[in-house]
Amino acid sequence: MQSSRAPGADLNSLKTFYVQRLPSDTRGIEKLIAARLNMMGFSAVSGDTPNPPARVDAIVTYQDKWMWDMTMYMIKLDIQIHNGGTGLALASGESMRPSLERRSPEGMVEEVLGDIFKK
Repeated sequence: MQSSRAPGADLNSLKTFYVQRLPSDTRGIEKLIAARLNMMGFSAVSGDTPNPPARVDAIVTYQDKWMWDMTMYMIKLDIQIHNGGTGLALASGESMRPSLERRSPEGMVEEVLGDIFKK
């Protein structure tokens, strides 16, 4: 697992988030990300459109990769946080879990967001 921040990025100032659903996502990962952000004390909503329904501090995008090994499991999750006004990248994180180290999608979301915001 690894995460990084843009030089000078202040994630502490972010309060509101919009999680943009990946068009190919049929598993609701955007809802898991928004729910985790809400559990972390932020205000987050998710949706299908590239633009949030109201002004937000940050837009969250993601990519999920799934594999088959007796069952489908998420092998990799990448999350990016962008400035809500400018679209500039503020931070990103990723987790990769091979079959023997697999975690639930909720666990992967918790792991990546936890690493992004701990720094």
